[in-house]
Amino acid sequence: MKRLLVIGCGDVARRALPTWLARYRVSALLRAPDAKLASAGVQVIRGDLDRPETLAALASSADLVAHLAPPGESGARDQRTRNLVASLGAGAMLPQRIVYVSTSGVYGDCAGERIDESRATNPQTERAIRRVDAETVLREWGRKHGLPVLVLRAPGIYAAERLPLELLRRGTPVLRAAEDSYTNHIHADDFAAIVSEALERGAPGAYNASDDGEMKMGDWFDLVADRCGLPRAARVSRAEAQKLIPPGLLSFMNESRRLLNGRMKEELGLQLRYPTVFEGVPRRVGTGD
Repeated sequence: MKRLLVIGCGDVARRALPTWLARYRVSALLRAPDAKLASAGVQVIRGDLDRPETLAALASSADLVAHLAPPGESGARDQRTRNLVASLGAGAMLPQRIVYVSTSGVYGDCAGERIDESRATNPQTERAIRRVDAETVLREWGRKHGLPVLVLRAPGIYAAERLPLELLRRGTPVLRAAEDSYTNHIHADDFAAIVSEALERGAPGAYNASDDGEMKMGDWFDLVADRCGLPRAARVSRAEAQKLIPPGLLSFMNESRRLLNGRMKEELGLQLRYPTVFEGVPRRVGTGD
């Protein structure tokens, strides 16, 4: 049975764990003990990507690596990924495959165009710049050692527990339709399946890990509001948005693109459980309906 090392054991990884535990001997890098993971059969490796001196146990520890950890909070470099590959490279045996979870934000603003993985990266936020750095570090390391690195460029990951309910409750506005941007989504369960299949198959390179939908952000907020019994968000102009919408959310609204996912579905052999958000967003979240 192959050994899988999980870096970043958050929501998506935990959704994938039943599949992984059936296929692999699973270990996970964690900063603190986790009794629930340990009782499920996961070997917990204590360490911190921000402290390279704690990562010695990663050397020769895995045949496969699922790297789901985000970069740090500042700068243009993803030092965490650099620390990871240095630790993996210190062993006598290297992994056979690495799957890295990146972001569709690496493409920047595409003015609403439909784009596939041949589109050049053009990151326009610091967080996306750090993601491009991580992709570059991993690809160069993979080429150097002759091992495949698959990059999954994820858009907005959602689930019943991952919806913009607080923004709706606070009355945060969205852009009016004429000035709105296209956004992209993937259900967390589908994304867990994508990571799982990427660990098994697929060629080196990037995959747009998105569902089949095409939707503007205001329409996304309207759908969530309607399904959850909340008032729809007010629509404002871009000029008004500069004063009324939090900068972090506004940065997403400033980028518009429609991801094409043909390579993902063809090469990873995936049939999405939730092809669009209309199938994936439940009704009346948290009300018992």
